[in-house]
Amino acid sequence: MTIREAIDARHSVRQYLKRPIDGAVLNALQNEIAACNAESGLNIRLVQNDPDAVKGLWASYGAFENADNYLMLAGPDTDDLYRLAGYWGERLVLFSETLGLSTCWIAGSYKKGRVKKTLNDGEALAAIISIGYAAKPGKPHRSKTFKQVTDVEGDAPDWFRAGVEAALLAPTAINQQRFRFTFRDGKATVRPLSGPYTLIDLGIVQYHFEIGAQKPIDIEQ
Repeated sequence: MTIREAIDARHSVRQYLKRPIDGAVLNALQNEIAACNAESGLNIRLVQNDPDAVKGLWASYGAFENADNYLMLAGPDTDDLYRLAGYWGERLVLFSETLGLSTCWIAGSYKKGRVKKTLNDGEALAAIISIGYAAKPGKPHRSKTFKQVTDVEGDAPDWFRAGVEAALLAPTAINQQRFRFTFRDGKATVRPLSGPYTLIDLGIVQYHFEIGAQKPIDIEQ
C-alpha cells in the first residue's frame, strides 16, 4: 500500500484488539518515528500498555476500547507546535495504515495530566493518537466538496485538484474541515478558519495536500 492509497483506506478507529504492536511492525514504526523527529525537531514517542490515558472517555463519535497504545505528539513549546504536530503526526498515521495498524486523533478526550507527566523541560503536548489493530473498521464521514473549500482564480491545474481531493479525506476535529485553499498566480495556499484545534488540522491537511499534489503548499496562519 502506498501513502496515497493509505489516504483512501484510512478511517478513525476507536475499538482495538488486545494485541501488542511488536516484531517487524514495531521496528518499522519506531524507525519512522525517529525519522519524523529528526526532520521536524519534535519529540514524538510511542507509549505502549497504558490503558488509563483514554479509558472511559468518549471521542466525538464513540467510546474508546482497548486504546492502550498511543503516539504522544510532543515537542518544543513554540507557536508552530500544533501545526507541526498535525503534519508529522499525520505522516505517522498514514505510515501506520501501510503497516496494517489503525489510528485515531485525540486532541481533547484524554487524561492530559497523566500524559504530561512524561514531558521533558521546555516541551509541550499537542495531542495524542491512539494506535493498534482494529477490532472494528472505521467508517467514512460526510465530506465537503472541492468548491466549498477553495478560492480559485481561473482554471485550477490537475495537481491542485488532486491535492485538495486528498485533503478532503483528512481527519479533522469534529469532522469540521475548517480550512480554505486558494490558487492564484500559479501558487497554492491553505489557511485555517476559526474553530477548535484548527492549527493541528492545518498541519494534517497540509500533509494530505502535499501527498496528493506531489508539490509543497504555502501556509497562511
